[in-house]
Amino acid sequence: MSKAIGMVEYKTVSTGMTAADNMVKTSNVEILQASTVCPGKYIVLITGELSAVRSSVDSAKALYPDQLTDSFVLGNPHEDIFKAIYGGANIEGVKALGVLETFTAPSIIVAADTAAKAAEVKLIELRIARGMCGKSYMLLTGTVASVTAAIENAKRVVGDNGLLLDYSVIPNPDPSIWDSIL
Repeated sequence: MSKAIGMVEYKTVSTGMTAADNMVKTSNVEILQASTVCPGKYIVLITGELSAVRSSVDSAKALYPDQLTDSFVLGNPHEDIFKAIYGGANIEGVKALGVLETFTAPSIIVAADTAAKAAEVKLIELRIARGMCGKSYMLLTGTVASVTAAIENAKRVVGDNGLLLDYSVIPNPDPSIWDSIL
């Protein structure tokens, strides 16, 4: 995987597709995901070298600033991010469950990266705006103390931008809860 990832989220599909085309024409980046998400927004997730990702995201942001809802560039994303996005996380020995919800797709990835780097936790899932009316959430696990620290750090990052919706830390969740989410 390349050294950086970036994302833009647009209010409309047509603007998002145009921005995606511009992003790959602007810099040497690879599209990891470009798709419609609820409620009719469009996200573009890219990867590449940090300078290329930054240039590509900046270009897209400048192209249609009035249609942009959120964006980010991460220079060194935590390795769990990709497994959590694509459902490849292997979870064992859980002690606590952390849940954090945001209003946008980019903000949940930034929150997850912050959480995973802040404490000894394992990202389980990143649900990015699909079937959520544009909202997103993350699930993570670890000890109660680690999950609490991770959620607190993630809350601060997305809360500063007004994108935090809700969060919880569930100590020792019932096995039926794990069965329903894993």
